[in-house]
Formats: sequence, structure tokens, C-alpha cells
Amino acid sequence: MSRTQISTERQSVTGAPPAATVDLKLEVVAIPVSDVDRSKAFYAGLGWTVDADFMVGNDFRAVQLTPPGSPCSIHLSTTAVPGSAQGMFLVVSDIEAARKELIAHRVNVSEVFHYDGDHRPVPGPDPKLPSYGSYASFSDPDGNRWVLQQVKTRLPGRGLSLDVATLTELFQETEKRHSSYEPTAPKHHWSGWYAAYVVARERGRTPDEAAKDATLHIEGA
Repeated sequence: MSRTQISTERQSVTGAPPAATVDLKLEVVAIPVSDVDRSKAFYAGLGWTVDADFMVGNDFRAVQLTPPGSPCSIHLSTTAVPGSAQGMFLVVSDIEAARKELIAHRVNVSEVFHYDGDHRPVPGPDPKLPSYGSYASFSDPDGNRWVLQQVKTRLPGRGLSLDVATLTELFQETEKRHSSYEPTAPKHHWSGWYAAYVVARERGRTPDEAAKDATLHIEGA
């Protein structure tokens, strides 16, 4: 569903005009565990960064970890049923490489699978969808289940996978777009246009839309 459709539906339901778009960035997900130390050791053993481990007062322990390359972290929580978090997605660019790395850390990972037309799991990677079609899964010591999903190229409007290769292509694309704009542009520093363009593309805007956004940023400023 597009952002416009969402805004229209919201207005039709509430009768109020849609609110201005504000970034809502998912930052932390609570993972219910029974033993914080055991879970911390498990996730840290996967190479996840331990961001925090401290006490708040006498009863609350804040333990946060972040998967490699992820903008979202996890918080180890003891306030919900351990193992009740199911089907959390970890997006990877190479699902076989991700499986091998987890197996090297002695994690029991499923074989790669995909879904048929009736959404039933079928062994093996999806032969038709190199992106979004192939999965594998594993669980932590409490049974919280994670799903690996392979995404090599994101669908339009779903942002970008910000790995080195993708960023290189994005910077080259930005340079080309800016070169077309610069001859008729008001005096500005290239970095402002570049930054606005890259942010727009990462948010899922098309190259044409991102160029318009970057131009408005410069000329509005």
C-alpha cells in the first residue's frame, strides 16, 4: 500500500486530515527470555554487539545487543513469556553464507526453504525470486524464533541495502544526477544536494523523486 493510500484511508476512517509524515524508526525490539546471562552469551556469541548491560535501580537490568549491520537492536526482557517472540526477520544478502556463519557458531539452523503458491514451505531456495523468496530459521535458547530472508535487491519504495557495493552504486548515481543539476543550479555545496538525494533514495524514493527532493532542499534552503 502506498503512503498516499495509507493517508487517504486514515482520513476516511477518522474524518480528520492526514498528519504530516514523521520518521518512525524502529530502534529496539524486546525479546522475552528466562535467563538474561544465558541469552546475552548466546547472542554475543553470534557476533552481535553488546551495546549496554547495566542496572536501573535494584530490579531492572537493561541488556541491549545489535546484530551486525542492523539499525534495530534487541532488548533482553524478562517481563513476558520466554520464547513467545516468533518470526522476527533478519535480512541477509547471501542466505547460504549466513547459514554457514551461524552453523560455525554452533547454532541449529534450518535448511533453506521457500513457499509455494499456497504458502506451504518447500525445501530449497526460491528458483524465481532471488530476493524476498528464500528463507531459513533458527531459535535462541528460549525458543524465540528468527527467520533469515535473502534480499539481494529491494523492491521500489523499500529503501536500499546499505552495503559497500550498493553504496558505491548509489554514490555514482548521485554524482550523475547532480552533474545534470549543477549547470543551472544556484550556488551551493555539492554535499547538501548529495545528502538529500541519498537520504531520499534510502527512504525508497525513485531516482527522479530523489533528485526533486534534493533540488527542493537546496533551493528551499
